[in-house]
Amino acid sequence: MEYHMKIRYTFYTLLLGSLLSAQENLDFSGKKKLISPEVSGRNATFRLLAPDANKVQLQGNWLPSKGMEPGSVDLQKDKDGVWSFTKSDFTPDIYTYSFVVDGEKANDPNNPYQVRDVSSVMGMLLIDGKESENYKVRNVPHGTVARRWYHSDGMKEDRRLTVYTPPGYENSREKYPVLYLLHGMGGDEEAWVTLGRASQILDNLIAQGKARPMIVVMPNGHTSNAAAPGESSKGFYPIDMRTPDIFSGDMETYFKEIMDFTESGYRVKAGAANRAVAGLSMGGFHSLYISANQPKTFGYVGLFSPAILPPDEKKSPVYQNLDQKLTTQQSNAYKLYWIGIGKTDFLYKNVKEYREKLDRMNFRYQYVESGGGHTWSNWRTYLNEFVPQLFR
Repeated sequence: MEYHMKIRYTFYTLLLGSLLSAQENLDFSGKKKLISPEVSGRNATFRLLAPDANKVQLQGNWLPSKGMEPGSVDLQKDKDGVWSFTKSDFTPDIYTYSFVVDGEKANDPNNPYQVRDVSSVMGMLLIDGKESENYKVRNVPHGTVARRWYHSDGMKEDRRLTVYTPPGYENSREKYPVLYLLHGMGGDEEAWVTLGRASQILDNLIAQGKARPMIVVMPNGHTSNAAAPGESSKGFYPIDMRTPDIFSGDMETYFKEIMDFTESGYRVKAGAANRAVAGLSMGGFHSLYISANQPKTFGYVGLFSPAILPPDEKKSPVYQNLDQKLTTQQSNAYKLYWIGIGKTDFLYKNVKEYREKLDRMNFRYQYVESGGGHTWSNWRTYLNEFVPQLFR
């Protein structure tokens, strides 16, 4: 009996040792973990253990920026070396933040919910409430999110995009309309499903009966990158949002390849009444020119905080004769041309001038002006408002 007990003890010891070595981030120390952020209703407390630090600040996307510098607030240190800050009046939404410790940016080591925006990785928290209810994963039927590769003859490479198919797609023979949803200058094919919460918004709106089931295709709008950083043969390269393809016209020129891939590989309804294109910032710029250059292709267009005009030196044919192209687009009876912008957005003046152009042309559009600036908070809201109007 004693022999068998020793064998069993040795076996469990070896098993535990192998588990510890295989799963290197398991913590069996028994130390009490610091809670950060600690969310209660509309309140959140941020904490960081840094006993040797002289100054700790918090940067968050809800704080007013100081010129080009993000806004910050000071944390207070207690006797145990824990720095903390509490905000008690959050509006329901998703927020991102990071710490600055003695001048050096640091992520919250106690928050496992991290998200990347361009080259910055930040902690994320959700404040629950009516305004953010569609950003949560709820107990409703869920669609499928897939990363797919398609071949671009124009760019002579395989490129990646993200596709959302609605609940029940795999088990039906039904055909669906398509929304092509484009990201901004700092984004890629992952931006709308991570920062934008696109799949949660679609799942919830469809479950509520507020949106028609649809396929959503989210391509990579940077034609000099085949996929998100680290996801292509370029490897782990330094991330820069100012890629050389911006205003090159390549995205607009070769966009039909994305449509051909979608329409040949998915069960989609044909015709402009079943196609929408929308995007934020650079993606709004792309949506403007893609739809203007293909005036009979899209029944629905969404421009979220869009850039409007390319620099003067950019001479791609897709950017030329915009007024003439808009006139043609106007005559093709699109169903919805939707524009949204924040009052403090740095592109507000450009959008105002573009709207004045449309007004002079009697070009019909729907306009939404929100608070805030060039932010994901606005873009999630715009998607939440735009999608229910599609394919009706």
